[in-house]
Amino acid sequence: MKAIEITSYGAPEVLRAVERPDPVAGVGELLIRVAASGVNRPDVLQRKGHYPVPPGASDLPGLEVAGEIVSGDAAALAEAGFKIGDRVCALIAGGGYAELCVAPVAQCLPVPKGWSDTEAASLPETFFTVWSNVFERGRLQKGETLLIQGGSSGIGVTAIQIAKALGATVIVTAGSDDKCEACKKLGADHAINYRTSDFAEEAKKITGGKGVDVILDMVAGDYVAREIECMAEDGRLVIIAVQGGVKSDFNAGLVLRKRLVITGSTLRPRPVAFKGAIAKALREKVWPLLESGAVKPVIHSTFAASGEPSGAMQAHALMESNQHIGKIVLTW
Repeated sequence: MKAIEITSYGAPEVLRAVERPDPVAGVGELLIRVAASGVNRPDVLQRKGHYPVPPGASDLPGLEVAGEIVSGDAAALAEAGFKIGDRVCALIAGGGYAELCVAPVAQCLPVPKGWSDTEAASLPETFFTVWSNVFERGRLQKGETLLIQGGSSGIGVTAIQIAKALGATVIVTAGSDDKCEACKKLGADHAINYRTSDFAEEAKKITGGKGVDVILDMVAGDYVAREIECMAEDGRLVIIAVQGGVKSDFNAGLVLRKRLVITGSTLRPRPVAFKGAIAKALREKVWPLLESGAVKPVIHSTFAASGEPSGAMQAHALMESNQHIGKIVLTW
């Protein structure tokens, strides 16, 4: 099979098209002929040497794919209601930048009716992440307010749409007026340009001084102190990335007085059973929203994976430029 591997840690140019032996599905797994692969920030971190591959996972980058089932564990397929030839999308621990990919059956979901493989490949990483962190760890409820740091990212555009569809008020931050406007078109009630405004002060104004109930934070660093200031009583701060640094200096007294919860998670190293439970929740709660059109794919760009110049290199360069709104996808 053709694949894209990381030849050494460094710039996008270290990504190279190669041929690898075809993988084989084991117990509880299926093999997908990949039509499209999602590109995510963890892929960039892995390329730079900052995101270790979990034990037993493929060294190839890529955490989500969509395509056709070509083989698999018959018992696991039957239990999940899949058969050879079905189109699925899958969350994986690695190996997505390839023409063939093994995935745990439990982490696969049917391609939503009416969706292309390219659109479906944009789903798993962000949807699993948002559901697990916003709705399970963050316990966002109908009528509450969610603040999303980085509303125009793949995670952001997903969180906006699901939270709105399930009855929350959504505030986002973004780095330009154009990105703020794009977030509003997706359903965000308020958008704050963090380059020109203090998001904490703006969030307090928007909520009439009450503060926000849940914050989805991909920045951490010095954002945490300001986030604590603009949170409502019994608020929940969920940290899923540390683009602003791993250290934070904040007022612990506010945490006590407001009874705040500060939590966080990484999804990639979690066991199959944990991810399988998220997949079941998504199929029940969110897939109907996709098939009804209440939640839509937001794809900024697609690149031919092994084209010339390398589509993977172009995709990573775009990801690092932060100029995209929504998802970046490789096609095969």
